[in-house]
Amino acid sequence: MTSKYTRIYADYNATTPCDQRVVDTMMPYFNMHFGNPSSSHHAHGWLAMDAIDSASETLGTALGVSPGELVFTSGSTESINSILKGLYLKGRSKRNHIITSKAEHKAVLDTCQALEAEGAKVTYLDVTANGLVDTQQLKQHISDTTLVVAIMLANNETGVIQPLQEISELCKTYGSFLFSDATQALGKIPLDDFFDHVDFACFSSHKVYGPKGVGLTYIKDGNEKFLEAFMHGGGQQRKLRGGTYNTPGIVGMARAVELSVKNLEVEFARLRGLRDQLQEGLSAIEETVVNGAAASRLPNTLNVSFKYVDGEGLLRALSKQVSVSNGSACNSANVNPSHVLTAMGIPEVLAFSSIRFSLGRYTTQEEVEQIIAIVSREVAAQREANILWERRKR
Repeated sequence: MTSKYTRIYADYNATTPCDQRVVDTMMPYFNMHFGNPSSSHHAHGWLAMDAIDSASETLGTALGVSPGELVFTSGSTESINSILKGLYLKGRSKRNHIITSKAEHKAVLDTCQALEAEGAKVTYLDVTANGLVDTQQLKQHISDTTLVVAIMLANNETGVIQPLQEISELCKTYGSFLFSDATQALGKIPLDDFFDHVDFACFSSHKVYGPKGVGLTYIKDGNEKFLEAFMHGGGQQRKLRGGTYNTPGIVGMARAVELSVKNLEVEFARLRGLRDQLQEGLSAIEETVVNGAAASRLPNTLNVSFKYVDGEGLLRALSKQVSVSNGSACNSANVNPSHVLTAMGIPEVLAFSSIRFSLGRYTTQEEVEQIIAIVSREVAAQREANILWERRKR
């Protein structure tokens, strides 16, 4: 279906279109195989539970973990709330300290703030100019009272990848859990040793060309005893999350993850090539800054600041032709500059003029070339109306 609004989609970190192969896999579970997986006394329920079990096996194989270490949720936001609140409620009598970073997704930051109101002590670590967690600060603040360290694997705004191995070693030294929001990393970078480092993690289906409204929580075997239940009401999913299974969504997510992981190496190289082409083209625009450029980043993500440009005006102008964003979709209504960029020490005026480009499965080289031309033209138009641009060299 052709959109009447924009021609080019470059906001894949916000969400992705559901792959037709995923849709085809899901369709029978809406009306033909509609049974409730918890209906254990008849064939309709058995067939649905078989589908859930098969999806769990597929996901376990794709991720390299045991299917029993996976709990299905409505998405990463639910998973984040469930893990952080579940750990705190269960463990606060012995440990009440949580460590996270100032550049985390708002789902983590808002949850931590809510837990502070419940008595939790939370440390918000600084990040470097390239968006990396300040591990020296972590060493200073982690202690025997630290319950969990919550650090994302890859940032949703800049694509910067965090040094989880080093962080994990510190956590193990103090007996603290490591929880990682890996929502943006799934299907984009290999997760070969990721599960060796973390105790808990979360993912969302709609970031990997699967359906919205379904996600995944990874709980390392044995760690479920440290959690309060996510949701009561039926005892499904090891008594951690009650409620009827979203069979079509779970089946769809399994297929989406399977496809993404299967083609990861080829897609990684393709997207990195397109991202680098886009970065080179936009960097040719005078007074342009690439945020997080010196750090290891996701292959599809580019965050750029254009000096002497009103970011909101630029975004409005671009939206007629290209779908991009100035940060997280979950925080798009916020009138403040990106908390990720300001945490990196980027001045507010520059943070306000930043655009995130995130490429994906259906991005073409022709589209990248068009984006470069469109952005170059619109930045020039914005600057023509800015008297500071005229005076910059005086």
